[in-house]
Amino acid sequence: MSKLVESEEWFQVAEAFEASGLTQKEFSAQRGLRLSTLQSWVYRRRRQRSRKAPAVRLLPVEVASTTQASAAMLEIVLPGGARVRFAPGTDVGYVARLLTALGR
Repeated sequence: MSKLVESEEWFQVAEAFEASGLTQKEFSAQRGLRLSTLQSWVYRRRRQRSRKAPAVRLLPVEVASTTQASAAMLEIVLPGGARVRFAPGTDVGYVARLLTALGR
């Protein structure tokens, strides 16, 4: 088995652990795994995921006043010209994920 396939399988085991709600000790005992091996792969998976998290960049903002009905909406204009409008109070995490996806 190649190391890449083995790594992917262990990442799946680490993911299953995180979704299980069990302690590492309980999970490893149920699966017949060495606790230290599970701990190592959970750590590696978390480290890999944290590296993939996009860096937060602050960009200049221009505030334009308007008296139109659209004043109740916020708008972000991306460098490519795409416009994203959303209501105040929209989940900031959702907007950030949307902008990240559009920026790809």
